[in-house]
Amino acid sequence: MKANIHPTWYPEAKVTCACGNSFTTGSTVPAIRVELCSNCHPFYTGAQKFVDTLGQVDRFVKKMETSKAKQEERRSILEARKSKVTQKKTERPSLKDLLMQTRKQIPS
Repeated sequence: MKANIHPTWYPEAKVTCACGNSFTTGSTVPAIRVELCSNCHPFYTGAQKFVDTLGQVDRFVKKMETSKAKQEERRSILEARKSKVTQKKTERPSLKDLLMQTRKQIPS
């Protein structure tokens, strides 16, 4: 290594968090102050909150609700259509049924 070009290494650098937690690590700075650590970070504490400044989550939830409503409406339309078709089939006999009836009526 070249001499006098590398920063000074502090193997016992003290890291202090805003929550009051402190620990030691190696660094080129003797003292480090941080805002978040593993004791107060929301991901590690389980108090994770989503910060939604643009309203994307709300828009997504609204979109999903309208999609579900449209799916239900579409399902009811298809069921009504299906029941209408089956009703027409029961009301009006098919050509095959009419031919079978006429064969039975004609004496052989």
